[in-house]
Amino acid sequence: MPAARAQPAAGRPIRIGEINSYKAQPAFLEPYRKGMELAVAQVNAAGGIGGRPLELVVRDDNGNPGDAVRAAEELYTREKIDVLTGAFLSHVGLALTDFARQKQRFYLASEPLTDKIVWENGNRYTFRLRPSTWMQVAMLVPEAAALKKKRWAIVYPNYEYGQSAAATFKKLLAAAQPGVEFVAEQAAPLGKVDAGSVAQALADAKPDAIFNVLFAADLAKFVREGNTRGLFEQRPVVSLLSGEPEYLDTLKAETPDGWIVTGYPWYAIRTPEHRAFLDAYQARFKDYPRAGSVVGYNAIASIAAGLRRTGGSADTEKLIAAFRGLRVDTPFGPIVYRAQDHQSTMGAYVGRTKNDGGKGVMVDFKYQDGAKFQPADADIKAWRKE
Repeated sequence: MPAARAQPAAGRPIRIGEINSYKAQPAFLEPYRKGMELAVAQVNAAGGIGGRPLELVVRDDNGNPGDAVRAAEELYTREKIDVLTGAFLSHVGLALTDFARQKQRFYLASEPLTDKIVWENGNRYTFRLRPSTWMQVAMLVPEAAALKKKRWAIVYPNYEYGQSAAATFKKLLAAAQPGVEFVAEQAAPLGKVDAGSVAQALADAKPDAIFNVLFAADLAKFVREGNTRGLFEQRPVVSLLSGEPEYLDTLKAETPDGWIVTGYPWYAIRTPEHRAFLDAYQARFKDYPRAGSVVGYNAIASIAAGLRRTGGSADTEKLIAAFRGLRVDTPFGPIVYRAQDHQSTMGAYVGRTKNDGGKGVMVDFKYQDGAKFQPADADIKAWRKE
C-alpha cells in the first residue's frame, strides 16, 4: 500500500459496494470489515485514487443468495456504487457471480471458496481473491499422503463449499496415494451439525484418519464431541481453515494437538509486509488481526490497484483489462490475478495446531504460494465456459 503521508483525497468518492453475511458469520466478517476499513483509510490518507477517496457502502445478505442479489441491485440503482465486491458463503458468491454476468458488471469475489466461481461458473466479469477450495486442499494433500493412512473418513458442511472441498480431497488424495479408501462421509447441515451423532458415526467407521471441512460453531461442536468420545486419539486429522484465529480462539482449551490445518498464525509471521500490516491494524483497532482481516484488507488493496491501473476509471471493461495479470502488494507478499481464470495467487499457511496453555495456536507452519497450487491451463480452459 502507498505511504500514508500524502494529502487526504478530496474529490468525488469512488463508491465500493460490499455485500456479506455479517449477521450469519460474525467471527470472520467483523475482522474482515476492519481490514477493509484499514485499507480504505490508508488509500485515502495517501491521496485516494487520482485525488478521489474510496468510500464503502456495506449491505448484509443474511446468508441468502436472493437477498445478496437484491442488495446488489439496490447498491447500483440507489447508492450508485462504482465497484462491487464481497460474499463469504460459496452459494451466495455464485449468485453474485451470475448477477455480474447477467448485468455485465465487474465483481471481485473476496472470500467465497468454491472453485465454480472461477471455473465452471466463471465469467469475464468475475475475479476471485482468496485461494479456492482446490488450492487449499492441494496444499494439504501432500501432508495427508505423507501420513500413509489407508482408511479415511470425511466430514463437511452440506453446501457448495463443503461439497467442493470433500470432492477435491478425494480426487487429489486418490491420485497422490493410490489404493486409499474413504470409509465414511458425513454431510452436516450448515450451522446445524448434530455433532454427537456425526462424531459417533465416524468413530464407528474406524477410519485411520479424518478430513474435516467444518468451521465456525460447527467446528467447535465437532471438536467437543470428538474429544469426549476419544475420536481424535491416535488418529490424525487434516482440517481445512481450522488454523484460523477466528476458530482457534473459540476452541481455547479444547484445541486438539497436531491437526494439520490451513490458517493464519499472525503472531509468528516475521516478514516486513506483514509487520507493517500488523502494526497498522493494532494501532487502529487495539486488537489483533484474524484471517478475515487480511482478506478484507486485500480486497480493498486489489480494487485500489485495479483503479490505479485504469487511471481511476471504474468502467467495467477497463477494470476487467486492469485485473488480468494485476499485481497487488499484500501482507502475505505480492499476488497476481491470473488472466486464464481470474483467480488470484494469494496463498495460505499450512501447519499444525497446538494447545498452548489453553490457547489454540499454529506451529511448524509454512506459507504456501497460491501460484504453485493450480491445475493445468488446459484443464481450466476445458472447465470454463466463457
